Amino acid sequence: MGPDRSAPGETSGDHDRFVAHGLALVDAVDVAIEEWVVAAVRARAHGLDEQAADAAARCRHDIVPRLRALVVLDLDSQPTTPLEILRNAGSYPTAVLAAAGVAPIRRDDFDERRDPDDVYGVAPVAFADLGAAVGAAGIVWGAAKAHVHLARRRR
Repeated sequence: MGPDRSAPGETSGDHDRFVAHGLALVDAVDVAIEEWVVAAVRARAHGLDEQAADAAARCRHDIVPRLRALVVLDLDSQPTTPLEILRNAGSYPTAVLAAAGVAPIRRDDFDERRDPDDVYGVAPVAFADLGAAVGAAGIVWGAAKAHVHLARRRR
């Protein structure tokens, strides 16, 4: 266990547990993300397995280190969230589908405003979109984040 990074209102070790839950979330994503990219492509087009596998490897190589770098930061220093980084993973299956000439899907106004570049509706909107293990790890991480946040604000 490293030095105590707790702020006033936190119990000793809250930061370390928060980081540990974040790293568990990253580990779950690391296991699931390549399969998720391939499945996102296969759900919208056939015959693109090689391109999907290449995109999946690039996605994992990009997204997992970004997540790992984020979750070790102090809560108040995190410039974004793991889910926002995961939403960026949608660009990998999108690129494969666009290069193959797959027609974009029709999306509702809310989805188009929220993520105008997600023309195939592939970007994850919840941790569970990458599978049950990522969903469960995301819930635990979110609870740890809420705990640290509330502990810091109670004075």
